[in-house]
Amino acid sequence: MNIRLLTEKEACQYLNVSRSFLARSRMEGRREGRTPGPPYIKINTAIRYSFEDLSSWLKEHRQEVR
Repeated sequence: MNIRLLTEKEACQYLNVSRSFLARSRMEGRREGRTPGPPYIKINTAIRYSFEDLSSWLKEHRQEVR
């Protein structure tokens, strides 16, 4: 099993979001009217994001033009 883990900074670059968005979404969880943050992995105090999870999260939140 080969899982590519990204740091918070790398995840921000890949998603083109701010670090505060990721931090806030981890702290607040799901909130009505807000886009939930992507799944993350906590290893001791380190936060990591699976590249595959981030790609899936992007696909789930894609909006089609109507």
